[in-house]
Amino acid sequence: MSKNKVSKRIPFRSWYYFRIGWSTYFAFIFAAINTITVTYYLAIENIPALKDIFPSFATYGIVVSVIGIPLLILFGYVHFKKSHGYKSEADVLAESNPYYFKLPPGWHKDVLFPMNLMLSQMILKIALNEKPSQQELEKLKEIQDSIQKLIDGEMVGKEK
Repeated sequence: MSKNKVSKRIPFRSWYYFRIGWSTYFAFIFAAINTITVTYYLAIENIPALKDIFPSFATYGIVVSVIGIPLLILFGYVHFKKSHGYKSEADVLAESNPYYFKLPPGWHKDVLFPMNLMLSQMILKIALNEKPSQQELEKLKEIQDSIQKLIDGEMVGKEK
């Protein structure tokens, strides 16, 4: 991708990074702290029976964490594995993904699909009883070298 195209996307990329940082880390942590604080000081502290069960804010925070974290993990599991919620989200993301109908940059574009194209060209030549040209054989060797790099854990193509 050219630098010009990337620079035009900087505001949108920044907005996305901001939203992820805000919703995943900042807002989540503060919402959890806020919920525990508000429920303790507005509800627990004013109800004597609950104050006996949770004599301090620390006790309440520990109990809520011990019960809440596994419960939220269960909710997350159900969301991904047992409900239609995640499947619907994946559908929307696939429909809006610009790479859904074109090759993404990286090993797909630089190795996998060139190899598939080269193999189909070679199969066609074999079917027509033709020999591959020296240039085609060199291109095939380059693709094989790229595949070996991927197997060895190296990068191929242009790094962003």
